[in-house]
Amino acid sequence: MRWLITGGGGMLAADVLVRATLTGEPVLALTRSELDLSDGRAVRDFVSAYRPGVVINCAAWTAVDDAETHEDEALAINGHAVGVLAESCALAGARLVHVSTDYVFDGTAPGPYPEDAPTAPVNAYGRTKLAGELAALKHGHHVVRSAWLYGASGPNFVRTMIRLAAERETVDVVDDQRGQPTWTADLADYLVRLARSELPPGVYHGTSSGETTWCGLAKEIFTLLGLDPARVRPVSSAGFPRPARRPANSVLAHTRGEPIRDWRQALHAAWPVLTLGRRCGAA
Repeated sequence: MRWLITGGGGMLAADVLVRATLTGEPVLALTRSELDLSDGRAVRDFVSAYRPGVVINCAAWTAVDDAETHEDEALAINGHAVGVLAESCALAGARLVHVSTDYVFDGTAPGPYPEDAPTAPVNAYGRTKLAGELAALKHGHHVVRSAWLYGASGPNFVRTMIRLAAERETVDVVDDQRGQPTWTADLADYLVRLARSELPPGVYHGTSSGETTWCGLAKEIFTLLGLDPARVRPVSSAGFPRPARRPANSVLAHTRGEPIRDWRQALHAAWPVLTLGRRCGAA
């Protein structure tokens, strides 16, 4: 079986490539410059010629705030392009695993969102990602929602906190948004296992178990750095106004598929990889 990974230049795709390669099967990861998903003809032609057995779509417009003023551009990648890819995969007999987001929910639920909870995005990014979900599901594929991703490459909250810990005496972090920090290596394992499983098409939640706030995550990072977690000061979201509204509750339930390990356990396991450059004296 051949594997195709789209969005090959991204943080998640790097880990998916490693995990897929471990299957011993042919794997091809393509960056946007190599396969632009907004070019429908190129997508159709490539999938038809390459004939993958599995496609994992890691490509996305991820600039949440910019999507507020560029929704059409975000929709072209997160929505329309997914529809073309999903249809092309269906015609080629390939299984598509499409990565989505917690932002398809409004964040007002009192507890974790199950996979079949009604969607109600509160920002442009969430609306475009929901369009991609619907397109993938229409053609009988798998959708995996994740959230609060961090990894060894690319910008993310964990790496930012590690940097700020060295630059500032105190750091203010919001404490009124709840979610599940998820290591990209864990999500990559989840995606590859799902692609190789017999689980039916539909929506799955690929986030770490447990939950915390951004402030709680920052305090755990400071603790792992051997620093006083009291240097992280809790504040409300009102103190950090952003163009795009963020859901207050991003916690996802796991009622389908195998849950990922607890977020704190994963962060501890990821720590040697996340701090490799710091230990080697890199900036």
